[in-house]
Amino acid sequence: MFKEYDYEKLPVVDIVNEMILDAAKKNASDIHFDPTPTVLNVRIRVDGELIKYATVPESVKNPLITRIKIISGMNITESRLPQDGAIKNVIKDDGLDLRVSTLPTVYGEKVVIRILDYSMSTEGLETLGFSPKNLPKVQKLIQEPNGIILITGATGTGKSTTVYSMLQILNTTERNIITVEDPVEMKLAGINQVQTMSDIGLTFANALRSILRQDPNVIMIGEIRDDETARIAVRASITGHLVLSTIHTNNSLNTIERLLDMDVERYLLGSALTGVISQRLVKKLCPKCRTSRPATPYEKNVFKEVLGMDITDIYAPVGCSECYQGYKGRIAIQEVLEINQDIRDAITNNIRKDELRKLVYDKDTATLLEDGLTKVIEGLTSFEEILRVIDIEDDLGNEDVNIKNALIGKTNEKETTNQIVNKEEIKDKDIELL
Repeated sequence: MFKEYDYEKLPVVDIVNEMILDAAKKNASDIHFDPTPTVLNVRIRVDGELIKYATVPESVKNPLITRIKIISGMNITESRLPQDGAIKNVIKDDGLDLRVSTLPTVYGEKVVIRILDYSMSTEGLETLGFSPKNLPKVQKLIQEPNGIILITGATGTGKSTTVYSMLQILNTTERNIITVEDPVEMKLAGINQVQTMSDIGLTFANALRSILRQDPNVIMIGEIRDDETARIAVRASITGHLVLSTIHTNNSLNTIERLLDMDVERYLLGSALTGVISQRLVKKLCPKCRTSRPATPYEKNVFKEVLGMDITDIYAPVGCSECYQGYKGRIAIQEVLEINQDIRDAITNNIRKDELRKLVYDKDTATLLEDGLTKVIEGLTSFEEILRVIDIEDDLGNEDVNIKNALIGKTNEKETTNQIVNKEEIKDKDIELL
């Protein structure tokens, strides 16, 4: 993956163009330019993982940063303050949509270029990895005449892609669709898109108030960030509008709790909430080099406890010329919750969390963990990837003792577990290996 450039002979303009194009061809989502006292280290994020890409010498460091700032419309004389810019250009006949951000550090400006690719949004919900059980539920949710549908997950988990895919389906002549976003990442014909500008007072909440006077059928809010936006969004959904939005929570149960923490009235939330789609992105096994291997006793126990299935073999990464360490691309694992009357009553009546959990995760709702392990069986991802991205404590709660014990290693498989899942990754999720 590491690439050498002839910095003495190639003009800086060509070097920047080549780096951006090569990163795009490698399906990178970001390019990082990290300053050090002597050189500029360049890394690219492929399938969610940062990889060292190039080393720019001291003599080219400042000219290269300046070139990026010029083509992204930034002030090249300002290096003490963070700046944001965009590159919407054609480089060697390739159209690219890039977001650029600079940050002053002690060794110079760090630059990150985000390569936007919403091609998945135009290909339909069917291409986003929804299971045969979850896809009809999502298709049913977006046909509701009113209510609020929330797509949840951490930054970089594909929430915007899912939202845009839904808007593509809803985008018909009969519907007036208005979005309020920060920023507007993908321009859609036939949809009225509003860019927030907080410096002049055009916030999500203020924009929403005006949107409600524009006779909308569907409203898309880029992100619910504060209490006021949450309350207006919920009230908008009750008054006959279908509202789509994103929020940073881990799963369906956490989403309900987060909205209540935002001072949304229980009776309103119980009436308004239609569905919650939680998702994560995991690296996808390369179909050309993946291999089947026997499952360890530890893995067999996990599949038995979580899915009730007896598994003897699972797929594992290998690595070839067409992938990186056995993975190529990413796929989403999802949890789709349809709000039924029992859940509405539970939210309104403020029942205990453990009782609400049982209603949320009934037989009709597959958790992120269950969906992920199903995709492991299908050979789409690996066992290691699922345990890397799932927050076990949030996903299981305190009641599923047998499953939790299996996952944290109470199966006399400690050494095997350590080989399969890196200890440091588990520590990051506050899981103690016993």
